[in-house]
Amino acid sequence: MQQKLAEQPLRRQIRLKLESIYLIDSHKADILSCRVIMDASDKTQDTKPEEKADVLDSPVEQKLQPKAPIYVAILLVVLATGITHWPALSTKATAFDDNQYLTQNPLVQYPSWYSVKRFFCEVLKPSTVKGHYQPVTMISHMLDFAIAGDTDDLTPYHRTSLCLHLANTALVVVILYMLFKSIWPAAMVALLFGVHPLIVEQVAWISERKTVLAGLFTFISLISYLTYARGNSRRSYATCILMYVMALLCKPISIPLPLMLLVLDYWPLNRLSLRVLKEKTPLFVIGVIFTAIIIISHTRAAWTTMPTKGSLVANILILCHNTRFYLNMLFWPTSLSAYYPLPQPLALSDPAISKGILTTVVVIVVLLVSLRHTRALMAGFLFFLIAILPTAQIIGFSSEIAANRFMYLPFLGLLLPATWFLTQIWNKPVAQNLRIIRQAVTIAVVAALAAGASFVSRSYIACWKDTATLYTHMRNLAPDAPMLNLGLASGLAEQGKIDEAIEACRRELQNNPDSYKALNILGALLAKKGDIAEAIKYFTKALEIKPDDFAARFNLATMLAKNNQPVEAIGQLKHAITIAPTAIAAHYNLASLLLQQGRNQEAAEHFRIVLRAKPNLAAAQAGLEAALAKPAKTALPEPNEPG
Repeated sequence: MQQKLAEQPLRRQIRLKLESIYLIDSHKADILSCRVIMDASDKTQDTKPEEKADVLDSPVEQKLQPKAPIYVAILLVVLATGITHWPALSTKATAFDDNQYLTQNPLVQYPSWYSVKRFFCEVLKPSTVKGHYQPVTMISHMLDFAIAGDTDDLTPYHRTSLCLHLANTALVVVILYMLFKSIWPAAMVALLFGVHPLIVEQVAWISERKTVLAGLFTFISLISYLTYARGNSRRSYATCILMYVMALLCKPISIPLPLMLLVLDYWPLNRLSLRVLKEKTPLFVIGVIFTAIIIISHTRAAWTTMPTKGSLVANILILCHNTRFYLNMLFWPTSLSAYYPLPQPLALSDPAISKGILTTVVVIVVLLVSLRHTRALMAGFLFFLIAILPTAQIIGFSSEIAANRFMYLPFLGLLLPATWFLTQIWNKPVAQNLRIIRQAVTIAVVAALAAGASFVSRSYIACWKDTATLYTHMRNLAPDAPMLNLGLASGLAEQGKIDEAIEACRRELQNNPDSYKALNILGALLAKKGDIAEAIKYFTKALEIKPDDFAARFNLATMLAKNNQPVEAIGQLKHAITIAPTAIAAHYNLASLLLQQGRNQEAAEHFRIVLRAKPNLAAAQAGLEAALAKPAKTALPEPNEPG
């Protein structure tokens, strides 16, 4: 017994202290005190909490919390996010390029392996979308169309986008939890992401499927990388690479992912080194390849402006403007729109530009000063800045200066310091009763912010009620933006307000006389009023400007048929089919005209093409039977209305 009493103070004396273990970065050394304690009872009494909260344990050393709270937190966040965005399921608005992605895309509306092949093989010049290479996105729309059967009800398409956003929100919870090891702060910050008004367009806008789909694969890639960083699993790293490729097949916003991972290596993983840089080599190679593909495909299918052709000063001004714009929209999301035109002039004389420069200077100063205390703000802003680069107009691809939808991935960078800060508050060692009060206040503040964001989101969703409502809202915010006239015209036409729609088209042509889209829409509107001769004139003008425009070619053929010019209509339809070989309406109208002309064998061939895509189309079945029955002229079925 005396020997044991003598040993007790000795055991306290042999407690080993390893002091001054430094984690060196380019600016300072964060000191992490470590103690190797041999007496378990003394450990409870003597071990002091970390004095430097900025420095986290490595992923290998930290232990994850029990899974039950994680599942509960994810479920609550997903539920709140779903409730916020639920009204988007009933929205009917279509905007800008929705016709290319869904409503007028012949490959999307012809679900088949042929369409899949075309989507994947048209690498350097997509034929049905005036933009970049995005086969996985197009297949996603095609699968939705195969289930829905038509585009009269957009609910099935919005439902898929909502499900993808809910999945992404859950993945953001997982990412933040893996980085900071505190589930409730991670869940609260992810909730703000899920319900934020900047996310509305990803659910309510048909063509923004590409953003939530790319986000899904990017977030899975991030999770795989964090798993790899914790255990050096080759399988996890392979998954990271595979998901990166899948994200790039959806939308190019994921190109900077290797740089984003390096930011995480800098903080909070604290594993940045030359070896870590080298391990990103496969990702950098893939990123460079896809950058080339995307630039070439977008240039050939639409247009791009390379940095060498633009002004370096203009690029800097846009970057400064967008820094203020996105931070402002993050903290005070007002005057939300799907289109923000470039300021005119793009110079210091514009208040938005001058305020952007001032904001950028202030942000830089704050970030540099913050490095004396933590790397959280710098790392979060670097992540945001890198993630926003593909849409920063350094390579011009759009006529707008910024967009809410561009924030989907960069948002995560700003969530990093927010989660770190909330984790410090949530886990700071204090008396039990004070800790409960502190956590309750934290929950109340986050709940209030989430409720406010949800209210603004629902208000913005209401603007997507229908096309006319959406474009009226956008024109109220940007009355001098001429390109909004076309969308407004389409929305007014849907409501039967043909004269007002025609006036909107004429306003667009006053600003842009060579707009083939405006000429085509105006022709279609005149056709609805029965003015066939004027409609033919405008369709012809549109084709003089853009001969390979399928819509104008198809509409012209329809009007020629109605004007008792079947031979000319047949020629136009054959040309239209060379542009869009899977356009079922073109095959059907061509077959009907050929049948009327007694060219039954040719008519039967096109009726068969229609029936392969739509086996239950009774009119096509009747036309095929008539073509095979006898070589006689048959009354021409009513051609499809132009649109």
